[in-house]
Amino acid sequence: MAKEKGRKLIAQNKKARHDYHILDTYECGLVLMGTEVKSLRQGRASLADGFVQIDDHEAWLHNVHVPEYSQGTWTNHSARRKRKLLLHRAEIDKLESKSQETGHTIVPLALYFKDGRAKVEIALAKGKKEYDKRQTLREKQDRREADRAMSAVRRRQRA
Repeated sequence: MAKEKGRKLIAQNKKARHDYHILDTYECGLVLMGTEVKSLRQGRASLADGFVQIDDHEAWLHNVHVPEYSQGTWTNHSARRKRKLLLHRAEIDKLESKSQETGHTIVPLALYFKDGRAKVEIALAKGKKEYDKRQTLREKQDRREADRAMSAVRRRQRA
């Protein structure tokens, strides 16, 4: 069997980038059961309600929905169980101290396979206020309009 290379995206949390200011990102491994891996290989997962909590100097991923494997038997996993994250001790200590600060949280951004191993990208984030969300949307819309105007000018110059 040939080794997998590269990054294959399974799920991403676009809402997290809308709801939070991303301060720092980390890539970490996951402790999974066999049926979870098979379900992820089918490209089925949801990070929508997920968050990371640090208990007793261990990082745990909560509320990430990995549906049960369709060909699984009684050994199948539960869809929303908490999963252990594999991080270095220094990274866990840093995340734990930063997440204690007011308004900071740890959210999953993406779930993917990297060279055949399941990885999750987590971020230390600070919640946005409603006006920050509107400002971000306004900037995105302004950038899009500027790009359209520039491409229209380029089209007219070619003609």
